[in-house]
Amino acid sequence: MSSRLLALGISHKTAPLALRERLALPEGRAAGVLRDLVAHPEIHEAVAISTCNRTEIYVIASDPVEAETAALASLSRQSGIPPTELLGSLYSPRGVEAVRHLFGVAAGLESMIVGEAEIQGQVKRAYELALVEGATGPITNRLFRDALATGKRARTETAIGRARVSVSSVAVELARGTLGELASRRVLVIGAGENGELTAQALRERGVETVFVANRRYDRAIGLAQRFGGHAVRFDDLPGELQAADIVVSSTASPHQIVGREELELVLESRDGRPLLLIDIAVPRDIDPSVRDLPGITLIDMDDLQREVARNLGAREAEAVHVRGIIDQEVERFSDWLASLDVVPTIAALRERGEEIVQRVLRENESRWESLSEADRERVALLARTVVGRMLHEPTVRMKSAAEQGGSYVHLQALRELFGLEPEVPDYKLEEHKADVASLEDHRKRTSQ
Repeated sequence: MSSRLLALGISHKTAPLALRERLALPEGRAAGVLRDLVAHPEIHEAVAISTCNRTEIYVIASDPVEAETAALASLSRQSGIPPTELLGSLYSPRGVEAVRHLFGVAAGLESMIVGEAEIQGQVKRAYELALVEGATGPITNRLFRDALATGKRARTETAIGRARVSVSSVAVELARGTLGELASRRVLVIGAGENGELTAQALRERGVETVFVANRRYDRAIGLAQRFGGHAVRFDDLPGELQAADIVVSSTASPHQIVGREELELVLESRDGRPLLLIDIAVPRDIDPSVRDLPGITLIDMDDLQREVARNLGAREAEAVHVRGIIDQEVERFSDWLASLDVVPTIAALRERGEEIVQRVLRENESRWESLSEADRERVALLARTVVGRMLHEPTVRMKSAAEQGGSYVHLQALRELFGLEPEVPDYKLEEHKADVASLEDHRKRTSQ
């Protein structure tokens, strides 16, 4: 596995918001990255995860060095940042460590808010996009399904996510800390996606009744506003709503800024000095960060949220220990499954190596056997093959036994290293996954009607 699976990414732990937003991969851009990666001759499968706090690429490749170079180049092209400027912020676990990292991501251990529930859906959507784009294969299919199962186990078997803490809820608590009681405040939510919905829910739980939702898809804004007792406004009416609002929470998936400095300067002229709290939980950012120095404006973005969360990390650490135990179990299960795929080709490669040695020794001693008859030569060759066969018999038996018991990975790695065997790479064919793709697309059509 160490020669096949590679992850490459950045997160809130390694990169500031300004860099994360440039590397963010909205769905259209993510699809382009996936197509770019699987077009590379050394890369067979790929999945890209992009959330407000991380951008990660997982690939299955023949040559991990070439694959890492290709993945880095793709991120560089998408962001317009030279590879040399990215290297200091990137991490690139391989093999078992890449599996462990992904399972930790799905379980919420790698999130800014440990145990957050949103990441489960984000990992699922990333996998579904890669499946529809034809970028997955047998290993990533199993890898991501196991990752989602690990996340589900973490949330059902431990209390890691029971406090319902999320980026949205922390943002609302910061608003309460800044402005005091929120029930009388007029709140504008920009964006009707998952984060917008969670924010509206958190505001509602704090007693906010006046919620206005702006979204490019007006029908989506209406649905969200009705669900939380608010009103929907059209995106074109945003300047007027900014004038009336006390709190603005923005969480769109737009690649461009929604609220600019010049627009806010005009809005402030008609607010008669009333303070305005802006909470930007989008990556890339929706609100121009330079508005922070405008009079009467308080801006909270993801960097501010990260600092707030860092002060409260201890609350879930005890549960995180239990989650890590679940992850260890699932990583071992996946490793055993992956190793079982390699037992037969590894044994075959071992036998081929034995035959190569027999042939080489026979050739090297050809001049010594000039007087031997053809029958004697065959007897010598048979003797050599018998010796090699008996030498390899016990390793072969033990390999098959370990595979049956689900513990062949360590044996396989040792055997390959000792005998210098190159693992075979499966023939990844998209036809194997057409059923999965067709099923997923059919489901999306039904649910969108």
